[in-house]
Amino acid sequence: MLRHVAAGIDGSPESLAAAHWAAREAMRRGAALRLVHAWEWQLRPAPSVPADMSQRSWAEDMLARASESMRAAHSGLQVIDQSVAEAPVAALLSAAEQADLLVLGSRGLGGVAGFLTGSVSQRIIARAPHPVVLVRAGECVADEHFSAVDGISPEEIPETPYRDVVLGLDTDRPCDELIEFAFDAALRRGASLRVIHAFSAPSGFAAVDRLAPVNGPELLAEHEHAVVATLRPWCEKFPEVVVAETVTEGRAARELVSASTGAALVVVGRQVREARLGTHVGSVVHAVLHHAPCPVAVVPHV
Repeated sequence: MLRHVAAGIDGSPESLAAAHWAAREAMRRGAALRLVHAWEWQLRPAPSVPADMSQRSWAEDMLARASESMRAAHSGLQVIDQSVAEAPVAALLSAAEQADLLVLGSRGLGGVAGFLTGSVSQRIIARAPHPVVLVRAGECVADEHFSAVDGISPEEIPETPYRDVVLGLDTDRPCDELIEFAFDAALRRGASLRVIHAFSAPSGFAAVDRLAPVNGPELLAEHEHAVVATLRPWCEKFPEVVVAETVTEGRAARELVSASTGAALVVVGRQVREARLGTHVGSVVHAVLHHAPCPVAVVPHV
């Protein structure tokens, strides 16, 4: 099967921003881009469907225009379009299963500065077998790079460095798929990888299980050692990637949201659960999806 990055598209500005992000990712991976549009016949068509066009014709025309836009903006990229007469969640989950990763657009910003995730994207993120990236409305190539000298656009100076990739790391449940995705993302961008590990001091009940009480500095050193040990084999596998670790006592969600400001990408993990129903993705992922201002990659793991 042809390796590809998939993007869900519905003609909205946010889905087009996601498609362009997916196109850039496909170019970085040397893969194709598959644009997927899922539509269901409605007794009352959406306002975006012209009165003189059928719903199917509008869907095919919208998808063709989006494909032409991707080819024009990303020279040499192989673009495949796919219109599916199926419910969006089912169609996009099928697309996610076949792709290296699936990219979806957010309707906008929620809270102070985060995603407004709809029910479709939340259900897909919670159930997709492969990584899903959520891209906010208005995201563009300049947002992935540091500011160029004299305000020159990164499109004019392609070597303008990428912003950091941020990884949320839990040393109690380190996941190979998650860590490798983050290192690979940093490598493909020539970016630094910033690893965030937040921990909570043990409660009084948990402390009695220790042979001796551990004070603040000792506890911090213990977690720093665990982070270094967890990352050591990956640093050896990806020697080109510059890694910076931040280990702090606090809430993981808050630290990751803070680190996401000025980042190119935040990578977080979602534990695969036996139950296939529902949209629970975990409190940390939920918070990052709603408040991070940069694209977020959610990587499923056991």
